[in-house]
Order: sequence, then structure tokens, then C-alpha cells
Amino acid sequence: MRGMLHAALIIAIASTPELASAENQNPPGLLSAPTPVKLQLEPVSKPVQMVRTLQLMQDQIAVGSTEAHLGQRGLLAILDNRFMALETEFWADARNVRAAIAFVLSGGNPQILRKLLEIGVPLDQRAFVEGTLAYVEGREEEAKNKLLSLDVKTLAPMLGAQLALVQSALIVRTDAKKSSDLLDFVRLQAPGTLLEEGALRRQVFVASQTGDMKKFLALSSDYLRRYRHSVYAGNFRQRLASALTRIDFGKDERLFSDVVEMLKDLESDARLDLYLLVARSSIDQGFTKSARMLSEKARELARADAVSAERAKLYLAASMIVSPETVGAAEAELQSVNKSLLPESDAALLSSALSMAGHIRQMPGDKTAEKRANPSSDALAVEAASDGGQAPEQLQTVLKARDTLSRIDQLIKNQAPTVR
Repeated sequence: MRGMLHAALIIAIASTPELASAENQNPPGLLSAPTPVKLQLEPVSKPVQMVRTLQLMQDQIAVGSTEAHLGQRGLLAILDNRFMALETEFWADARNVRAAIAFVLSGGNPQILRKLLEIGVPLDQRAFVEGTLAYVEGREEEAKNKLLSLDVKTLAPMLGAQLALVQSALIVRTDAKKSSDLLDFVRLQAPGTLLEEGALRRQVFVASQTGDMKKFLALSSDYLRRYRHSVYAGNFRQRLASALTRIDFGKDERLFSDVVEMLKDLESDARLDLYLLVARSSIDQGFTKSARMLSEKARELARADAVSAERAKLYLAASMIVSPETVGAAEAELQSVNKSLLPESDAALLSSALSMAGHIRQMPGDKTAEKRANPSSDALAVEAASDGGQAPEQLQTVLKARDTLSRIDQLIKNQAPTVR
């Protein structure tokens, strides 16, 4: 493929100084141009050249080049062989050792690090090599012991950013704030690269876990503006959806407005999928008002998409059955849903919601008042038993519906959420 061939050509020229210099020679018979003043620059070694080539290709992946993504595997295979073929003398230079580390952290085969440990590396680089090998092989504790003590600020910008990304992953479960700070460092050190793209994806998740909604929105908006075409944007949308499903927008309508504004940078199909996913999750968690707002947004986007339109109608009606004032209209909407268009899980939700709507609509006035005061479905079961005999079959259906909806008892108006 063109991307792969282009990358291979870059390697060939960069790794063969005589080819690069030949490009600047004058054709025979022409007067020589004045010799330019040469800057005394330190020569770049082969390992460093190869890593730079790989990272240039990966930066194209960050902005959406599928050609670069497809060519990456072939380029990695080429570089694997070239790293392994380098003479032992190269590895006496700490810069080359760090280039090998950068290569492995960029997706290269870790066998080069095993080779370095066998032939010996400069003592001050050994912990870095051992820690990197432990990290890519999944030995987390050893990786922490070797890598967390290293100072990312003492390294070259790209390698420092790579190490910061690793350190952030190693501590995210125990120190989310420091993990986020390290991701900030990555973004400052490597703007416009695949490293920054990856840091943004991770940091959105960390911000949502720590409840920092201001940072969550800022980072999400930044990603959608700059990297929404990334090959890994699907992973970002999964993280974004996961974060949104944990928010009860009914308690913060301003936050909902901010999220709606942020999502405008997404294509309409992607927005529709997100609204439907989060609306369904809100129903499962008892976030009634949140489910209603999300479903309404989904209906606006569904239009000619019959399946999505039916799902949005279902979620909106299911969020309305919990109120005696709207249960009649909600039940009518539920009955008009085309069940044949729904996926299996939504078909089950429809059946459960209809059962619940029927039960709430048929409750006597005094029971409705008591229900508002004590919204637990279990309370109804106790009351039925105290009246003598088993709970009616209809109540058993409701209790089963509650399980299907996951805490459906919290969907009653003015409920106090409980943890089950």
C-alpha cells in the first residue's frame, strides 16, 4: 500500500546516508552552487531515525489515516528486523537504548529489550529497560517498581510523554489525580501526536471517575474538535458513553445543556447512538428525568431511522409511566411501539413497562398516595400479604418487571434513591 511503501522509502533514505547526500549533488556538467554553511549538528543514529519514522506514521493514524493504520503492521515488521540486526556496538550508547524503549512503547516487538538485557546495557538504563519489558508483558508490580521512580521531565519530549502515559496507566486506580496530571504532561509534551490523542481518550475517563465535570467536558470537546476522525475515535466514543451513563442529568439540567452543545461536534448518527445508549442506561438506573431528556433528543435525530425512532419512543414512554399524571399517555405510547423493530432487550423492556403502567394506572387513589409516600414495590408486597394470602398475580408481574428494569421501583415520582 502507498502508506507502507512511503514509510519504507523514508526508512531506506534515512538509514543510508549516501542516498540522502546524493539527492543534493549537482548533475554532471553544471556549475557547482556555493557551498552552504553547515551547522554542526550531532548525527542522528539509526535507532532514533527508525523510531521517528514510526511515530510520524502513527501521528497520521491520530488524524484519521486508515492507510497509515493498515501500513503500520508492515512497518513494525520491517523495524523489528532492523532493530534486531543492529550491531552490538550500537547498544553501548544510552540514546540508542532509549530509542529501543521508545520503539517497544510504540508497539514494537519487545524481543529487542530481551536482547539488550542479554548483551548488557548501560547500568543507568537497565531499570528503564526492565520496567518497560515488564509493562508490555503485563507484570504490573515489577513495572511500578522500575518505572514510577523515573522522572519524565529528564527525558526527551517524546520519550518523556511515552513514559508519562505508562506511569499514568500504572497509578490510575490508586491515584487518579496524579494520573490525570501525568496525562496533562503528555498533552503538553506531544501536541498533535498519537500520544496526545491517547492521553485525551484516557483523561476523559479519569475526569468522569473523579467527578470533575468541567474538565470532562473540556477534554471531550477538545477531542471531538481535533481527533474525531482518529482511527481510535470509536474507543473514545465508548469511553464517553460509559461516562455519560453514570450521570443523572435530571439533577443538573445545565450540565445536560453543556453535553448537548459538546456533542454537536459529533456526526448525527453518532449522537443518536449515544443518546439512545445513555437514555436506556438512565431507565435502568432510575434516572427518570434524565431518560426523558435524552429520549427527546434521540427522537429529534431519529427521523427516517425507524428502529431508532421506535427505541426513542419506548424509552420516552417508559420514563413517563412512573407518574400517575402521565401514565395514561405513556401506556398509549407504549402500545403503539412496533415491537418487531426492537432488539430483544428492548422488547423485554416494552413488556415490563406495559405491565408496570397497567399496575400504576389501576391503583386506587388511597394506594397511590401511599405509594408516593413509600415508593418501594416491596412495600406493596408486604401490604398485600397483610391483607391475607399471596400477593396478586399482577403484583408478581410488577416485581418481575422491576428486576428486568433494574431498580424499577425508583422510577416512582419523588422517590428517594436507594442502593440495592
